[in-house]
Amino acid sequence: ETLLLRVGDKCPEYGGSVDYKEHIETCYGVLWREFDHSELLLQCAEQLPHKIPFYGVLVGLINLENEEFGKNVVDSVHSKLQDALNCNRIRILMRFLTVLMCSKVILPSSVIEVFETLLSSAATTIDDEAGNPSYQPCADFYITCILSCLPWGGSELMEQVPGELDRVVLGVQSYLSIRFETDEKDFVEDLWDRVQALATSGWKVDSVPRPHLSFEEQLVSGKSYPVSCPKQRERENYEAKLKYPQRLRRLHIFPPSKTEIQPIDRFIVEEYLLDVLLFFNGCRKECASYMASLPVPFRYEYLMAETIFSQILLLPQPPFKPIYYALVIIDLCKALPGAFPAVVAGAVRALFDRIADLDMDCRTRLILWFSHHLSNFQYFWPWEEWAHVKDLPRWAPQRVFVQEVLEREVRLSYWDKIKQSIENAPALEELLPPKSGPSLKYSELSKELRDMIRGRKTAREISSWMEESIIQVHGALEVVIQTLLDIGSKSFTHLITVLERYGQVIAKLCADQDMQVLLIDEVSSFWKNNTQMTAIAIDRMMGYRLISNLAIVSWVFSNPNIEQFHISDRPWEILRNAINKTYNRIADLRKEIGTLEKGVSLAEKATKDLEAAEAKLEVVDGQPVQAEKPVRLNRLKAYVAKSKDEVVSTRESLEAKEALLVRALEENKMLFISLYKSFSDVLTERLPPVSMEVDHENSQKNGYNVREQDQWCLCTLGYVKAFSRQYATEIWPHIETLEAEVFHPLLKKA
Repeated sequence: ETLLLRVGDKCPEYGGSVDYKEHIETCYGVLWREFDHSELLLQCAEQLPHKIPFYGVLVGLINLENEEFGKNVVDSVHSKLQDALNCNRIRILMRFLTVLMCSKVILPSSVIEVFETLLSSAATTIDDEAGNPSYQPCADFYITCILSCLPWGGSELMEQVPGELDRVVLGVQSYLSIRFETDEKDFVEDLWDRVQALATSGWKVDSVPRPHLSFEEQLVSGKSYPVSCPKQRERENYEAKLKYPQRLRRLHIFPPSKTEIQPIDRFIVEEYLLDVLLFFNGCRKECASYMASLPVPFRYEYLMAETIFSQILLLPQPPFKPIYYALVIIDLCKALPGAFPAVVAGAVRALFDRIADLDMDCRTRLILWFSHHLSNFQYFWPWEEWAHVKDLPRWAPQRVFVQEVLEREVRLSYWDKIKQSIENAPALEELLPPKSGPSLKYSELSKELRDMIRGRKTAREISSWMEESIIQVHGALEVVIQTLLDIGSKSFTHLITVLERYGQVIAKLCADQDMQVLLIDEVSSFWKNNTQMTAIAIDRMMGYRLISNLAIVSWVFSNPNIEQFHISDRPWEILRNAINKTYNRIADLRKEIGTLEKGVSLAEKATKDLEAAEAKLEVVDGQPVQAEKPVRLNRLKAYVAKSKDEVVSTRESLEAKEALLVRALEENKMLFISLYKSFSDVLTERLPPVSMEVDHENSQKNGYNVREQDQWCLCTLGYVKAFSRQYATEIWPHIETLEAEVFHPLLKKA
C-alpha cells in the first residue's frame, strides 16, 4: 500500500532527484507476485488521480506477466464506469482508460469508440427536435470528459489513430456549433480553446508525467483489450441522480505575469488541485501535502491560491465547508513558509482592491475566512496599508470590510488583543466594535426577581409574582427580559440554562408577533456592544420557539436596522440565522421521514420474505414439505414478530413527522413572502427609476464617490440576490405568489 501511495513522489516532476523508472520497477517487483491487488491499484488511481500515469504503467507491466490481471483491471474500470453516478468519478475513470491505452493495455480504437459514443449522446441530448435543450449541462459534461482526457493521451492517439482523433475533434467542433451560446466564454469553450492550442503544439504538455515512454519497448509486446462505452441511462434518471458541474469558475486574482504558464497546463494543474481537494476532504494535512508537491516542473503557488479562492467564493456555494479550505490554506502556509503566505497576502490585497465589485455573499465569506485565518497567525497583518479606509465614507465597502474583519477578530480573541494588533495603524481603532459587555437598565427593579431566581422559584411562581407586582409598576417585558439576560450573560451555558428554565415566563409575556419584536429589541439593546451575543441569544430564542422567524424579519426591517443595511453585517447575520434555522428544520424533518419510511419498508419486506419462505415447498417421498431451512425460517419469524410492534409506532411517528413537515413548509412559505414583501417595501421607497439604474462603476482613487443612498441600494439588492440564490429550491415553489409581491423591476432583476 505504501509503495502504491508513494510511487513517483521523489521523481523530478515532484521536485526530487530520483528517476521515476526506479520507483515504478520497485513497486512492480512487489506487485507482480500478488495479482489480487488490482482493486487496490484501481482505488489508488481513482483517489490520487494526479498519479494516474504511474498507475497506468504498473498495470501495463503486470499485464506482460499476467494477462488476466490486465483484463480484470479493464473489466473493473468498465464496470465502475457503468455504475458511476458521480461526475468526478466518471471523469477520472475516463482519464484512467486513456492512460491504460498509453501503456498498451487498451486498444486506441476502443478509446475513440468511447469518445464517439459520448459525442453522439451529447449531440442527441441537446438536439432541437429529438433531444431536450435544457439538458445542455449533461451534454457539456460528456464533451468536457472527452476534452479533459486528451492531455493524457492525445499524443498517442495522434500517433496511432490520427484519422479517428481528427474525427473526434471535428465532432466536438460540431457540437459547439449547435449548443446554446452564452454571453461570455464559458468553461467548455475555454477548455476547447486550450485543447486546440495543445493540438497545434503537437500535444506536448509539461504538467502530465509520461513514465510509459521509459518502458515503451517492454509495453509494446503486451496484450491490448477492447472496451466499450457503458450504456447511457435515460436522461430522466440523470436528472434525478446527477449534477453536471462546471468544474471551475476561474477567479483571476493575480496579473497574468504571476501565473504565466501554458493554457493547457493551467487547466491540468487546476484539475490536480481540485481532485486533491475532493479526495482529501476531511484530511486537511494530507490534502495540503499533496497540493504542495504536484508532479509539475514549474512553480504554481499563485495558481494554487487562485484555485482555492475560486472555490471559497464559488456561487451559489462552495463544494465543501468553508472551514476545510481555511484549514488547507493554513497548512499550505506552514508547508511552504517561504512562498505561500506572501501569495495568500497578495490575493487578499487584490480582492480588497476590488471589494466594491464583489458579490455580497462573497464579501461575507471573505470576511469570515480572513478573520479566521489571521487568528491562526497571531492576528498579524500590515494594517497600516489599509489605515486610509478610516477617512472614507462610513458606507464605503473597503471601510465596512475592515470594520467587519476587526469585529469578527474580537469574537475570536478579545478586544485588547485586537487593539494591540492594529497598533501600527492607530487610526483604525475607531473601527473596532465597542468593548463588549451587557447594558442593564433596571438594576433596582430587577433585584427582587433576581432573588427569586436565586431561590430557585419555578416559572409558574415567577409568572404569578410578575402579574401581581411588576406589571402594575413598570412594563414587565423590559424588567424581566433584562434581568434574565443579565443572569445568563456570564457564558453561553448560563444563557441556555436561563432560557430552558424560564422560557415559559418569556413565552407568556411575548405571545404575539408584536411582543416578540419588542423582545428582540430588548435583546439587541442589552447586547448593543456585542453583536455575537445578540445573534446567539436571538438564535437560541428562535430554537426554543420563543421568537418566530416572521418576528425576526419584522425586526430586521425596522427603521433602525434598515439604516444599517449598507454599513454593518449585524442585521444580515440575524436574518441569515433565522432563514438557516427554518431551512434546517425542514431538512431534518425530511431526513427523519426518509428514515422512518425506510424502516416501514424493511419491515414490510421481511413479512413478504416470511410468507414466501413458508409457501416454499418441495416434494419428499411423495409428500409436500417445507423447503426453507428451519434456521432461516425461525430467524425470519423472530424478526417479523419483533418488527410488528415497531411498525405500528413507526407509522404513528411517520404521520406525526409528515404533519410537522406540512406545517414547516407553510411557515417557510410565509417566511419568504414576508421577506420579499419587506425587501419590496424598503427598496421601492429608495430605488431610482429604472431608466436611472444604480451605477455600480466607481473610482476609489480619490476616496469612494458613490452616494450613500446608491450604496444602500447596491448592498440591499446584493443581499436580495444572495438570499434568492442560496434558497432557490425552497423559494421556487412559491414563485408565482412572490412575483405578485415584487413591484420594482430592479428588485425583480436582482
